[in-house]
Amino acid sequence: MNTPESPALSRRHFLKSTAVASAALALPTVIPASVLGANAPSNRLQVGCIGVGPQGRGDMSNFLAQRDCRVLALCDVSKRNLDEAVKMANAAYKDNGVVILHDYRQLLARKDIDAVLIATPDHWHVPIALAAARAGKDMYVEKPMGLSVQEDQMLRKVCQQKKVIFQFGTQQRSSQQFRLACELVRNGRIGKLKHIDVWSAASKPGGSTAPIAAPADLDYEFWLGPAPEMPYTLGKAYDEGGAWKTWWYNYDYALGFVAGWGVHPLDIAYWGHPAMMKGVLEVAGPGEFPKEGACNTSVAWDVNFQFADGVTLQYRGTGNGAAPSPMNDLSGWQKKYGHIVDHGTAFEGADGWVVVDRTQIRTSPENLVEAKFGDSDVQLIKSSNHVRNFLDAIKSRKPAICPIEDSVQADILCHLSDIATRLSRKLKWDGAKEHFVGDAEANQRLKLRKQRAKWAIK
Repeated sequence: MNTPESPALSRRHFLKSTAVASAALALPTVIPASVLGANAPSNRLQVGCIGVGPQGRGDMSNFLAQRDCRVLALCDVSKRNLDEAVKMANAAYKDNGVVILHDYRQLLARKDIDAVLIATPDHWHVPIALAAARAGKDMYVEKPMGLSVQEDQMLRKVCQQKKVIFQFGTQQRSSQQFRLACELVRNGRIGKLKHIDVWSAASKPGGSTAPIAAPADLDYEFWLGPAPEMPYTLGKAYDEGGAWKTWWYNYDYALGFVAGWGVHPLDIAYWGHPAMMKGVLEVAGPGEFPKEGACNTSVAWDVNFQFADGVTLQYRGTGNGAAPSPMNDLSGWQKKYGHIVDHGTAFEGADGWVVVDRTQIRTSPENLVEAKFGDSDVQLIKSSNHVRNFLDAIKSRKPAICPIEDSVQADILCHLSDIATRLSRKLKWDGAKEHFVGDAEANQRLKLRKQRAKWAIK
């Protein structure tokens, strides 16, 4: 974050004022807006990208398209990722000005970096985000958030203390159909809300467990970071050798797709009904976990929530390479809502329903999609581009569309789902105190995982 006294903002003000003065002396004619306006080089937000694998490069491309920011530095522990990202940056800017770094701490120490994109593997999200917040950097953090609820809480506390702008990578909030669905619900257009259905792709099973040498272009020790010291296996960090990336589905590095994909439709459920996390809720449901292979996170689940206000939510995982299970049979929902893809959110009210995913929004009655909202109605933040919203929030110092507070609650829904399936019993969650009621074993699962001393977060 930059305050009026910060070195980075002072630098930009100095450069802008001297550029204007020099141009006025040398060119008493028309000066292009690109030189002196809000998008002038001296006035652009300078961004560092930490983690530039496929997802990170996808996010980075959006930053590269924004005229009022400059991707100044790239950081990754993989040379192949860096090489691809450098090509993208140089092609976008028509120069070779991007700085290449191996250690994220070097990037965060730079005074000329205003904001960071964090798109590493999941187990690095919070450790790097904590360091970024303590360095006063605004941040766009890929989802999901932490490997534990305590990590989420630690990050929220520091972000609030440092007053940094936080944007979560739940970019569905920047799509019109998701905003409309949530506005319909929050304004009672489907009547009193009764129930929410949520579904997402589940984790894959399988993956080699045979130790092999780590790729020569990967600093595997740094890649592991706080995770347990384990040998490299085929496909752990990359899609390679005919194998697909397995860290997504391994509990050392992620919760699996119960969070990695599930946080998207769960976040929309929360956006449509934020009261769900108030009071004491109950959560329970079975899950299926692979018994062999590198992938050991849930390949099917059927989690049920009962919220304090009487609204219920059913969350299920759809098939992703595992054997069919009654838990991922969505035929009943397909009959109810019509065609559904492998991720989505459906809200059912006393007078109708709305179902939304990345391909469509459908309502019953059908004319609900034509609803208009007035000044007295709940109108959510309008955003058509998640990165654009983040940059605008940095400038205004107003919260981004998915701020740290909402992000933590959406992530907690994922953790509650994972813990309930692992303990196979009904749990009670106190939303105000953010802990389970009368269950020491469940509360232990909220705490920081054991981390290697060299990389442990505090």
